Amino acid sequence: MRSRYAAYALGLEDHLFRTWHPRTRPAGPLTGGGLVWCGLRVLRTEAGGADDTVGVVEFEADHQVPRDGRAGTVVRTMREVSRFERRAGRWVYVDAVT
Repeated sequence: MRSRYAAYALGLEDHLFRTWHPRTRPAGPLTGGGLVWCGLRVLRTEAGGADDTVGVVEFEADHQVPRDGRAGTVVRTMREVSRFERRAGRWVYVDAVT
């Protein structure tokens, strides 16, 4: 989860591709939109341990967006509950529950 946040923040498309389940991975670009990511808070986890094959992470991520019609930016927060699966020993993002 944290590595995927860092990949979004740094625009590392290849890492996002490798850590996204092939069944749910979009065909187009995985980064973009001009967002500047500036904070991650993991709020809770379910499963996802060494012996698990599935896991859930709830998080908040802050990003800067331009102000409407004014100079500067404003920080917005997105909140998501994400599902992950272990495939070939590695965790991959499946989808967002919310």
